[in-house]
This record gives sequence, structure tokens and C-alpha cells, in this order.
Amino acid sequence: MDRLSTLLVHFGIGADTFHSGPLHGALDTHDLQQRGRVYLLKEGQAGLEMPEGTLRICEPSLIVVPRPLPHRLVAGKADNALVVAASLRFDGGLDNPLAVALTDSIVMPLAQIPMIAGTLDWLFSEAFAEHCGREAVMNRLFELMVIQFLRHMMAYHSMTTGMMSGLADLRLARAMTLVHNHPQRPWTVNEMAVESNMSRASFAAHFHKVVGQTPADYVLSWRVSLAQKRLRDGRPMALIADEVGYESPSALARAFRRKIGTSPREWLQAQAPLRERQTVQPA
Repeated sequence: MDRLSTLLVHFGIGADTFHSGPLHGALDTHDLQQRGRVYLLKEGQAGLEMPEGTLRICEPSLIVVPRPLPHRLVAGKADNALVVAASLRFDGGLDNPLAVALTDSIVMPLAQIPMIAGTLDWLFSEAFAEHCGREAVMNRLFELMVIQFLRHMMAYHSMTTGMMSGLADLRLARAMTLVHNHPQRPWTVNEMAVESNMSRASFAAHFHKVVGQTPADYVLSWRVSLAQKRLRDGRPMALIADEVGYESPSALARAFRRKIGTSPREWLQAQAPLRERQTVQPA
């Protein structure tokens, strides 16, 4: 049972390297353009400034800010900070279920993530050399590293609630993965409970405790996320409705409005200015 591949097929991750070398000053977020950030502090110290305060980072660490939240990574000359950084593009933008599932910021010492050690060695060797195609290789390595980090998060139950926490729970993961793979099926709480080998009541209570949503709300959220991606891709509502489990475009539109608060047409129109800004001034 592959808990990540379907997510990554529908809602992939892209990276664009924008800094590699010593950090004397600040990497800020004036050009985030609906993107997150990932930083690798290879040596030295730095401070992560977030609206709720500043975290001092004193050992080699991975820093992930998955959504375009105001923040700065700051270091003075005496900190001897050596940093590699990239912006993160989640397919589906702010509605990407992976981006939504992560906390506002994650800071983890590299020594605690042995799963990514080989990728880090390769990434750092590219970052501080002058090989041909260096930036393209670094971008792909950042993407690979993020996927490996998501694996680590699930393997070590590093999330306390949300989709990633549910996928890390082996009692829930089968039902959730089946929902991801087959959104068109008429899922009921009882059917999901059967797939998890639990009673309906136990499954519903455990799902809500771990994921933070009822099973029905989660199915709705997943279907609407898929519909949003397909709308961006230009697919017609009739096809989308069938693909994500609704008997008609109007049924999908009602579910969409219940979840998002607007009609699919209104939502798609609101996305156009965001896509234009991203095209004109990429992060």
C-alpha cells in the first residue's frame, strides 16, 4: 500500500533553488508568490523569524515553511551560516492537500533524518561546485528530499493531526489511501470502517481524533481538492463530477460551495490573478 504516490501524482512538488552559500543578512519573503520555502542550514547558526517569535537554530537543520507565510531566515557574519534554499511549488497552490497537512513551520536537525542523508550529500556537493546543469540537478534533489522527508514524517509519526497523521496510522491508512485512489466510489463511513477492519463507531471516533475531521468531511475535502486541480487544468465540470464521485455537475457544485464557500466558476475566476502574478514574477 503506497500512501504517498497518489498524492504526489495529483499534487506534485516542485522546487526552485534561489540561494547557496554563506548567509550574511536575511532571506525574506517579499517574492513568495504563493510558494513555500525550504532551507538547509549546513553549518553555523541562524534565526528563523516568524510572526509568533524567533527560533534560534544552532545545528545543521532542515527548515520547511510549506505555505507563503511571512518569515525571515537571518544570520550575521559571526554566525558562519552556510545555507542552501529553494522555493516550493505545490501543484494546486494553497489548496494542495500536502501543503495544507503540514504545520506552519518545521525545523528538524539533519542528524534526526538519516533517510535523507544520501540526498543531502549529493545536494551539498552540487551547491558548492560549478558543475554543468547544477541548478537543475539541485532543484530535482530538493524535490526528492522533500518526498523523503514526508516519508520520514509518516514513519516516525511526526504529525499530531491532519492527513499526514492519518496516513501514518496503519489502522486508517488503508481506508484513506483507497479514498485517494478511488474518489469516484460512493464512500460511506461503514465502508471505510470495513476497509480498516474496525467497527463503524470505533473507526469514526478514531478518525476524528487522529485526522481532525469526520470521515465524511475528509472525503468531501479530498474530492473538492481534486476538482480544484482539474478546474485549473481546464477540464469540463461534467467530466470532473464523474471522476470525483458526483452524479452531476450541479451536485459537485453544491458540494464545492459547501466546502469552499463559492461556486466552482467563481473560485476559478479568482485564481486567474494569482496565476498571472506567478507567471510575471516567479519566486
